[in-house]
Amino acid sequence: MSDQAAPQAKLVCRNLWKLFGARAPEALDRLGSEVSARDLAEAGLVAAVRSVDLAVQPGEVFVIMGLSGSGKSTLVRLMSRLIEPTSGEVLLDGQNLLAISKSEMTRIRRHRMGMVFQHFALLPHLSVLDNVAFPLAVQGLNRAERLKRASAMVELVGLAGREDAMPRQLSGGQQQRVGIARSLAVEPELWFLDEPFSALDPLIRREMQDELMRLQQVLKKTIVFITHDFDEAIRLADRIAIMKDGEIVQCDTPEQVVLNPATDYVREFSRAVPRAKVMRVTSAMEPGAGGADLAEVAGSATVAEAAPAFLQGAEALQVTGPDGAKLGVLRRDAVIRLMLEG
Repeated sequence: MSDQAAPQAKLVCRNLWKLFGARAPEALDRLGSEVSARDLAEAGLVAAVRSVDLAVQPGEVFVIMGLSGSGKSTLVRLMSRLIEPTSGEVLLDGQNLLAISKSEMTRIRRHRMGMVFQHFALLPHLSVLDNVAFPLAVQGLNRAERLKRASAMVELVGLAGREDAMPRQLSGGQQQRVGIARSLAVEPELWFLDEPFSALDPLIRREMQDELMRLQQVLKKTIVFITHDFDEAIRLADRIAIMKDGEIVQCDTPEQVVLNPATDYVREFSRAVPRAKVMRVTSAMEPGAGGADLAEVAGSATVAEAAPAFLQGAEALQVTGPDGAKLGVLRRDAVIRLMLEG
């Protein structure tokens, strides 16, 4: 499936492939881009990523999800060129990352990209503050400047007062906050998070999701987030790309993925998700303005987020746009019907 790149896209992948096996580039040239999995297997090749086209917009939380082995982690490593693709292009602000030298790519990763992985990988002999400051030392910043910036990041992720603690003295959630602060210390333009919360207990995981959403409200980063958890994806994403066998089978908003699944595979993925959790109030409202006494709800809210107002006795809510314009009326009966359908 193709996702056409807008001119202002921050990160673009074009016809991106990653094959494992002997003489993979030559084999792909010989077989062509419409090659089947069977043909690849007969050629002794395994396709980890197949013909991926996507565009990530500035300030967007772009979630890539799929089951284990779907190719999502390989794809994010291709985007950052931690591994080399077999074929295709990766563009950052229009610059083809595959056409530059390895030393220039290292500079881009150090100065323009941040990365957080499932395993915290904190340096056990360094304090919280020194762990956060470590990538700044690699950049060559003087000690005073890097400690100043690291202190600001520690405070930003809610660990002020724990600067001198060692990693072993922190909980799992606190350790992941240190990992997040460390990746943010370089002030990245593009932030890769590869299943960063999957090793955490459910309660701490939700707390870290809340923290990520809070940070995104402040920082407005361009984020590529990898997960296999659909609930996590719909909670965090502006758009979701769902992968299967190395291909993107649907790329859309959480609402459209749930309401209009492109394939049976996507339908099965989203089957257990209540529609009210992803459906925006604008999709359930009646057009027009209501009475002047109606309480208001933002058009960007989900039906589930608006529902508590009806428990408090409201019969209808005025749906408003970002500029305060009256977009429509969300009625109690519509919400009840949707919740029961879900």
